Amino acid sequence: MLRFYCDALGCSVDKRVERLGLIHLRAGAALIDLVSVDGPLGRKGGAAPAAGGRNLDHFCLRIEPFDYAALRARFAPFGIELQPPGERFGAEGDGPSVYVEDPEGNTIELKGAASRGA
Repeated sequence: MLRFYCDALGCSVDKRVERLGLIHLRAGAALIDLVSVDGPLGRKGGAAPAAGGRNLDHFCLRIEPFDYAALRARFAPFGIELQPPGERFGAEGDGPSVYVEDPEGNTIELKGAASRGA
């Protein structure tokens, strides 16, 4: 998981809390918390995600600039193919975005700035 988030996605480890099974990752101004489902904190969250369901649809990271060709080139060495981009609504309005899955099947939306006039 760390290889995906740090090497492919470009995050950095901000802090580790080993006793909780928690890793804080820096993603620009945001933090992503990776929680081990078999650690003390993870066990409080219930069953691990499985084919029958999960507790998160996706999370979104705002990226700038949004360059689909550059994103494809960034993820290709990791064997990750991106879905085609689309124009989607988000916190700042309609803008380009693409979805990618981490190694455990969590979906991440990479979203560009809102389109002008949106």
